[in-house]
Amino acid sequence: MRAVVFDEFGVLPEVREVPDPVAAPGGVVIEVEATGVCRSDWHSWQGHDSAVTLPHVAGHELAGRIVQLGEGVRGWEIGARVTVPFVCACGSCAQCASGNQQICDHEFQPGATHWGSFAERVAIGFAEVNLVALPESLSSAEAAALGCRFGTAFRAVLRQGAVRAGEWVAVYGCGGAGISSVLLAVAAGARVVAVDLSADARALAERLGAAISVDAGAFDGPEAIAEKVRELTGGGAHVSLDCVGTPGTCAASIGSLRKRGRHVQVGLMPPSQGVPPIPMHRVIGGELQILGTHGLQAHEYPEMLRVVTEALIDLDQLVGKRIGLDDVPAALVAMNDPVPAQAGVTVVEFPPGE
Repeated sequence: MRAVVFDEFGVLPEVREVPDPVAAPGGVVIEVEATGVCRSDWHSWQGHDSAVTLPHVAGHELAGRIVQLGEGVRGWEIGARVTVPFVCACGSCAQCASGNQQICDHEFQPGATHWGSFAERVAIGFAEVNLVALPESLSSAEAAALGCRFGTAFRAVLRQGAVRAGEWVAVYGCGGAGISSVLLAVAAGARVVAVDLSADARALAERLGAAISVDAGAFDGPEAIAEKVRELTGGGAHVSLDCVGTPGTCAASIGSLRKRGRHVQVGLMPPSQGVPPIPMHRVIGGELQILGTHGLQAHEYPEMLRVVTEALIDLDQLVGKRIGLDDVPAALVAMNDPVPAQAGVTVVEFPPGE
């Protein structure tokens, strides 16, 4: 099969032939029909994720069909359309038993701990725990857009952030996770302030329902941005999400909150990027909550799809660019620029017979 492989961190990946994966006992092989290009993949390529070993194939926001069943797999058939969470679980540890598969003690991540979906086929273990059936009404590109970014945003906004109607929600960074957070917060009845360096990203956020957008580049530092958000929201956001994952955006997000507000850290923050200057005096004095979020459990996907359907969320709006497998190396290189060339999620599509 063809796959996008890198042999060194930060060196341009190449598309080449590699052996087909084989389904392990309890696992499956999925023929990939679409997969998102995510900043997490960029982190893997840059060597920011200690779980990645070389050579490596990134990619984790996938949709496709089962083409091989491992020994002992029950409840699934060849040809079934499926997706998986970006954090896959073992199904038997204490966290899995409590329903928190997103923080499984033995988690594995396609595209990080294992070879991922920038390939024609990908192997997934513990199929009965991790596979999610896709309705035929949902295209593979839309399902890929659900990927880690929409699923993570769903948990960040509605579970960890517990956003309620009428609240102010600040969203820092309107890439895939951020724009998904805007959609979900608006669907929950919240008023959204979208903060981004990119004019295109801010315009997309407003088209999708953000009440206000803020040009992050127009301010001198995190505190100045936070002060502006507090002014625009009449005292601060009830919930603020850092969907970028830099020390500056984290500090600004926390600084944006009103008393008893909730900050949710969505964007990955590798230690190599530095430690955020968290305003702990504000955390203490305002009884703020600082929350992490780490993907979404497979058993939450039906509820997420119900919310998408009932809120009339058009997932196709999340897709900013459609590319082929040969275009993935250039798409990763483009992420070196903190201001993306286009808004929305870049999706790799695999035409029949490719």
